[in-house]
Amino acid sequence: MPRPIRCRRIERLPVYRSFSPDDTAPSENVRMTVDEFETVRLLDDEGLTQEACAARMQIARTTVTSIYDSARRKIADALVHGKRLLITGGCCAFEPIELPQNMVGKGTDTMRIAVTYENGEVFQHFGHSEQFKLYDVQDGKITGEQVVDTNGSGHGALAGFLQAAKVDALICGGIGMGAQMALADAGIKLYAGVQGLADDAAKALAAGTLAYDPDAHCDHHGHHHDGECGHEHCGEHHCTGN
Repeated sequence: MPRPIRCRRIERLPVYRSFSPDDTAPSENVRMTVDEFETVRLLDDEGLTQEACAARMQIARTTVTSIYDSARRKIADALVHGKRLLITGGCCAFEPIELPQNMVGKGTDTMRIAVTYENGEVFQHFGHSEQFKLYDVQDGKITGEQVVDTNGSGHGALAGFLQAAKVDALICGGIGMGAQMALADAGIKLYAGVQGLADDAAKALAAGTLAYDPDAHCDHHGHHHDGECGHEHCGEHHCTGN
């Protein structure tokens, strides 16, 4: 029986998840995992040694070498052969995020729904959410609710914030592909393209009747911001540890 893969600590989720050549339509995709991206970020962008990178990711140095070599081969494949580079998936554990001290913890056998929130309604731009309203659900009924501030978390950290809050599902308006991928990596189910009152949306999801648009995206001033606002679930590794 193969030894389970140890999850790699990720300090910062990728904000930009897709890269393509401008002068040709790529016929193939290259998929880089989030932990491969993290080795490139730490070694090449921050300039760390492999030993320091291993300590930050909480894995062995030899594992860093293997992950980094794989990442460089994928980058070379995309650059040399004009392929699209996608960053998603992997066996990752995200850096703990400090949550509001007054936030009520999630109970056992409870589903937690988060809704992007502003003035009682579903806020329409995930990447700029300043508040979430959290709803705890048991047996199809809402048993608790609370509004929490995101503490200034940028779009690249919101998925980690929701994961730390033990959210199972997110209801929102518009959302970019990069954020969709980040939510999937964090194991959070997405219900996008929802408008109206937050309470009504949460009750509908709890009852299994929520109408949503799986193809909704964030469109500011007519431009699609993949990096600003991140659905594939990795599902390829069995992780152990945190």
